[in-house]
Amino acid sequence: MSRFDEPLTKALDPKTAKLLHSVLGLETVGDLLRHYPRRYAERGELTSLDALEVDEHVTVVGEVTRLMRKPMRNRGGTWLEAEVVDGGRNKIYLAFFGKGSHVAESRLKPGRRGMFAGKVGLFGSRTNPRWQLSHPEFELFEEGEASAEDFAAAPVPIYPAGKDLTPWAIRRAIGVVLDTLGPLDDPLPVSLRARRGLEELGEALVAIHRPKDFADMQRARKRLKFDEAFVLQAVLLQRRQAATAWPAKPRPRRGDGLLADFDGRLPFTLTEGQALVGEEIAADLALEHPMHRLLQGEVGAGKTVVALRAMLQVVDAGGQAVLLAPTEVLAQQHHRSIRGMLGDLAQGGMFGGTAVTLLTGSMGAAARRSALLDAASGTAGIVVGTHALLQEHVQFADLGLVVVDEQHRFGVEQRDALREKAGGGRPHVLVMTATPIPRTVAMTVFGDLEVSTLSQLPSGRAPITTHVVPAAEKPHFLERTWERVREEVALGRQAYIVCPRIGDLEGDEGDLAAPPSSDEERRPPLAVLDVAELLSEGPFHDLRLGVLHGKLPPEEKDAIMRAFTRGELDVLVATTVIEVGVDVPNASVMIIMDADRFGVSQLHQLRGRVGRGGLPGLCLLISDFPEGTPARARLSAVAATLDGFELSRVDLEQRREGDVLGAAQSGKRSSLKLLQLLRDEDVIETAREDAGALLAADPALTSNDALRAEIDRLLADEKAEYLEKT
Repeated sequence: MSRFDEPLTKALDPKTAKLLHSVLGLETVGDLLRHYPRRYAERGELTSLDALEVDEHVTVVGEVTRLMRKPMRNRGGTWLEAEVVDGGRNKIYLAFFGKGSHVAESRLKPGRRGMFAGKVGLFGSRTNPRWQLSHPEFELFEEGEASAEDFAAAPVPIYPAGKDLTPWAIRRAIGVVLDTLGPLDDPLPVSLRARRGLEELGEALVAIHRPKDFADMQRARKRLKFDEAFVLQAVLLQRRQAATAWPAKPRPRRGDGLLADFDGRLPFTLTEGQALVGEEIAADLALEHPMHRLLQGEVGAGKTVVALRAMLQVVDAGGQAVLLAPTEVLAQQHHRSIRGMLGDLAQGGMFGGTAVTLLTGSMGAAARRSALLDAASGTAGIVVGTHALLQEHVQFADLGLVVVDEQHRFGVEQRDALREKAGGGRPHVLVMTATPIPRTVAMTVFGDLEVSTLSQLPSGRAPITTHVVPAAEKPHFLERTWERVREEVALGRQAYIVCPRIGDLEGDEGDLAAPPSSDEERRPPLAVLDVAELLSEGPFHDLRLGVLHGKLPPEEKDAIMRAFTRGELDVLVATTVIEVGVDVPNASVMIIMDADRFGVSQLHQLRGRVGRGGLPGLCLLISDFPEGTPARARLSAVAATLDGFELSRVDLEQRREGDVLGAAQSGKRSSLKLLQLLRDEDVIETAREDAGALLAADPALTSNDALRAEIDRLLADEKAEYLEKT
């Protein structure tokens, strides 16, 4: 067994091992060694007081300069106050009471340096408040450990810690392991390390936990960051290799089938990007191994047309295609849209087309039986549905293509369940996302898929103007918002008003809305039912309002959406059920209430619901947050550009890497500790190049046991389950 896999219960004393597991979830020596310092402090350096926040748990480094015994105000006795400075003007005070004050007094002497951890607060007068730690935990530096010069230069590692587990307790535990670590098998070949200027693994682990100076630490981070990128890219490349080994029935393009008829009837010309991506997909479908392709692009770039053309190619070849959508509203919209684009080709039978069937979980028994029969018999060449398609009793005659819309909305098990319905071999898979992804992120998250990108918008798309409306600062701006809606309606146009919550319903958590902003304590989010009532009784009393949310019965949702599409409603007040896929060309205004409660990508998706029919689009982001807050800055970024790829970078910079990699689906932390997907693009590209070369020469890694072990650790971890089934 590798030393990395040794349980901490064997390497450390039982109490420490139990704490590390219960507080941080660390189980093995490898887990502990990869619990890297959050930051480093110089000995004698105090954390910048500008960075402190009241009630924050902090660790500061400094020198004790004064000890003062002070009388208790309301009862007898004294308490101890210690002044700590960073060698300059910055000061923080430590407060000790009761018996703890005498213990602290015996250890804290002027001139001693150390680390002090606790909850920070502000005390003293309003005109002269002082930062204070009450009863902090502390560890004093032993200056006899090294020369004065070495001691002063060596950075102090500050570890992510938790309740009952201090940073120095973690440092001591890591020290015990490092002292007995011994030589390690290095997963990176000597030639690769030499070419990239990387030190050995063992040296890097020692240097990141016990750096002699900051240059030492930077060399270690360079090596360990590369490791994370290299192992992850090796896993993804292996998965791509494995995919080519699976059999799949070729579905070559015909020159005289449904696809040819469809192309001949198109009332518009495909964009250059749509045509190019269509050729890539057509070539993939003709191969004897499954296609695994990601189709991403801007809002309104025409991904649905590209996907439909792929589905028709498969139907022409005798197979069936499935389109999996995350919500019933979107599934119904796709079903209507596909049938609308196909026209009489969607009737099947004597028209020589193919039936297009809808299957959702809330359909009536008779309609559901009919849809199941169409799918199982092969009568339906195209089946559109929600997660209901994943149930065991849903069968297909010859499933040839699975199209997954908004893949991030589905768990790994759900996606895998549909893929397994192809019987012998595997179906071809086309994953669509309307949330643009930066190239390097796509390379990492979807590294086992080929990536096609649509960046060109079809002709006829009108520009969209976006403004932030500061409702709390300028209430009259909100009044003007309702006037603008009325003006658009007077011109025969329609408007969406989106709220983050449904309303006074049991268990109401909204429809896939982002969590509330954490900038400050807030009122409850605005709700669809409340806003609709206020508008219908106030500024929109004479307009035709509709209400749409996820808790409505399916037939009611469908009826409301159809009425809005036909122009029978002026304003639709809704949750994020209309976020993607909904296409009403006459809608020209998008009002987003409490816009700060939504993510950047969500806002961009919602905005994309207008400006689709040649009419100029207007998007107004309503927020109570003042200028200068992070929430307001996020909204200003959305208002400043229509470039989804630029906004995706803003979005990802504000999210945890674990969310990006899908670790949130399993409720675990990300396997990435040092690598940052947006800031380390060069590292990721280099690692992918090197991993590809290594696997090309040795696909099974028979000559690299250490790398195989690293890959096994990643795949065995629940954090990486998404890699197994994506």
